Amino acid sequence: MSWLFVAGIVIFLIGLMLSIALHELGHLVPAKLFGVKVPHFMVGFGPTMWSCRKGETEYGIKWIPFGGYVRMIGMLPPRSNDDPGQLRKVSTGPWQSLNDTAREVSLEDVRPGDEDRVFYRKAWWQKVVIMSGGPAMNFVLAFGLFAIVLMGFGVQVSQPVIDKVNRCVIPANVQARECTAADPLSPAGAAGLRPGDRIVTFDGRKIDSGEGATRAIRAHGAGPAVVGIQRDGRAMDVNVNVIAQVVWSLDESDKFEVAGVLGFTPVKSIQQQSVGAVATHMWDLTARTAQSIVRLPEKMVGVWEAAFSGEERDKNGPIGIIGAGRIGGEIASAPMPLEARIVYLITLLAGFNLAVGVFNLIPLLPLDGGHVAGALWEGLKRGFARVTRRPTPGHVDIAKALPLTYVAAFLMIIMAGLLMYADLVNPVRLLT
Repeated sequence: MSWLFVAGIVIFLIGLMLSIALHELGHLVPAKLFGVKVPHFMVGFGPTMWSCRKGETEYGIKWIPFGGYVRMIGMLPPRSNDDPGQLRKVSTGPWQSLNDTAREVSLEDVRPGDEDRVFYRKAWWQKVVIMSGGPAMNFVLAFGLFAIVLMGFGVQVSQPVIDKVNRCVIPANVQARECTAADPLSPAGAAGLRPGDRIVTFDGRKIDSGEGATRAIRAHGAGPAVVGIQRDGRAMDVNVNVIAQVVWSLDESDKFEVAGVLGFTPVKSIQQQSVGAVATHMWDLTARTAQSIVRLPEKMVGVWEAAFSGEERDKNGPIGIIGAGRIGGEIASAPMPLEARIVYLITLLAGFNLAVGVFNLIPLLPLDGGHVAGALWEGLKRGFARVTRRPTPGHVDIAKALPLTYVAAFLMIIMAGLLMYADLVNPVRLLT
């Protein structure tokens, strides 16, 4: 294990800790702004490495860098027949006992004079702002990191110019190899297209980018077409016979599709992108991340098979903190220019923040989205009561959802343990 590999892991862990701190800061700032008492602000779990107290809040770092928390008093309301600071001790069943314990823990830091500083008594919209502040900070951080990559370093963009005419067309779902007699010849070569030719139109459609040319050719499918090109300053039309072949999907990187191909490699160059391009990139990745979370149970089956059957890990599947840290080490020690390694590391951290932001918005406790959903439901109920001139309902008791919370937390622990094991015995290797 080289020192660069270790340095990559350390750099990722530092970025992870900063991301966690900013996530929790997204909760802390609005909580204090709206008058919620916050006894603890911690990055990490386990024993405390360092802490200091400023005012009523203790700020600290713990030894296990796999999360963090902001402790606000009164996250759960007392039962409707209890005083805010006093709960009855007799429970009617196991779930009620767990609920009562959670309420006691939530209210144990409430002191005389703190009655209006508990979280559950705040306006519904304030609770939404407080609990969505953490994921929002992750989104802001992801946007900033992607902006550094796309606007600062730039990205590789294909041009509508031919760099190389392939001798044959090899299906994307087979291992890279040399051309064989069974492979179809390149339609681009058969039609006389040359390196340096700029594609201006395809079958009457104007082309202004390499991606545009690829999409037009793929959408055409097999059959004859006319390619308008510029060669040595002269415009000319070339008749081609597009063939259908298995290719990687442009929209879903882990899927194949059958589409039209000509068999050439476009010229690629590094270009700085605009703010709008960063926003579009974020939107696309957010949508893909949400789709991946919906398919998480299916993906975890693949992780199980990779962990215990030795199957190859899906590079687009879920990974844990250990796996992400290992990828950071792999990137740092990869035989590539320093600039490329920096770009990969920044992109890794940006993707991690985006995934954390989306995952935390799932409307289930103990995730932030569970509290947001409860606050929105409270706002809806109170708005309906106001419109219908009914008495204002009480605060939504999200403690009633705690049984589901325990199940969700148990499943999350199982998934985290499985990912940790898979990351150790069969890790994802992005650069191999």
